[in-house]
Amino acid sequence: MLNLKRHTDREYEAELGQVRERLLIMAGRVEQMIADAIRAVGERDPELARATIAADNQVNRTEVETDELCMRVLARRQPMASDLRFITLALKMVTDLERIGDLAVNICERAIDLAGEARLDGVDALHTMATLVQSMVRDAIDAFVRADAALAEGVIARDDEVDEAYHTYFRAVLAGMTRDPASIERGIHVQSVAKWLERIGDHATNIAELVIFLVRGTDVRHPGKRDA
Repeated sequence: MLNLKRHTDREYEAELGQVRERLLIMAGRVEQMIADAIRAVGERDPELARATIAADNQVNRTEVETDELCMRVLARRQPMASDLRFITLALKMVTDLERIGDLAVNICERAIDLAGEARLDGVDALHTMATLVQSMVRDAIDAFVRADAALAEGVIARDDEVDEAYHTYFRAVLAGMTRDPASIERGIHVQSVAKWLERIGDHATNIAELVIFLVRGTDVRHPGKRDA
């Protein structure tokens, strides 16, 4: 459990707890959106895709509410030290979560385009990628809640698995389009789905990097660029 500093001002402490709670709600929603989006692709279910797109409104609303709450805390409480780091990182996390929701919407739009197609070749590979990125989002938020830098490091390490799965799938779909030119349009759609899953993994990695900074005060983003 994230160990927020105890405050004599109970209202202030409650506000910090509300920020944490909103992040958890938002994360749960986008995780479900990923699952529903990829199921809509695999089952060629346009109604599920449309329902998932509609669910993004809740994610957007939670993002705005969380931003407003964080800004009120900054303005009214003028937090210092660990509280300031917590609030500023929460503002960044909601942005990543909102973008994950947007990517799930993109996948749903492709599901609608593919609704009239035959069962997709390689759909199991897409499910595998989706399961992996869902677990990354879940573990990144769990790492935040538990203040667990080691769990966050595991999320970052898994991003390499997602990248490799994406490149393997991309090559397989490209080979299929080469063999059967009639499948090119469908192939472009499913390649887009795989790419957006890979981007979701990137956003989960961003959250994990923020957790490490929150816990350890160490910025692990862009190590190559910093070294240069």
